[in-house]
Amino acid sequence: MEFKNTADNYGTIAKWLHWGTAVLFLASYMSVYYRHWFTEEKTPENWTALQLHLSVGVTIAVVVALRLVWRLTNRVPDLEPGSKLEHLAAHAGHYALYAIMIIMPITGYVGTGVNTEYFFLFDIPKFEETPLFVSLVSEGLGLSFKEFEAPIDFIHKEILGAWLVWMLILAHVMAALYHQFVKKDRTLAKMTTNK
Repeated sequence: MEFKNTADNYGTIAKWLHWGTAVLFLASYMSVYYRHWFTEEKTPENWTALQLHLSVGVTIAVVVALRLVWRLTNRVPDLEPGSKLEHLAAHAGHYALYAIMIIMPITGYVGTGVNTEYFFLFDIPKFEETPLFVSLVSEGLGLSFKEFEAPIDFIHKEILGAWLVWMLILAHVMAALYHQFVKKDRTLAKMTTNK
């Protein structure tokens, strides 16, 4: 079992961070869709689903920070043979996924008007109550939280959450399946096996 990445494979730590992020994104979507589809506003169930969504979002931020550190301090396995266009698409896709993994938790946190009860263990203050909000947004931009929240929520929910994240995930999965079943190379195996 290799903990670090090699020229041929991702290591165990990179695999756990990759698949852990995937599970966390799924849990985030499940909690928010459950909240909107199966609960009534201002009910305990609605609040619990919201707090689970926020808690998972904070966890995603931590895991993504660990992923970035790991990626910057480890080699990346060599790309499989392919055209320059395929390699460019692979790099662009990965950069887009990393951007989304960073932007979603940030916009989720700064656009939330409630404290996060982190898995009901402790509270994380809402952005509005932080010195950063006061210095950057309130005093710096002269905006109230309500004025600031509207465009951030639009980006988080309507642009990224509703469409872009799903399209990037679908493209990522389709690319992995293309490599597995059409090109028949080791791209998917690098993230799933130790061979």
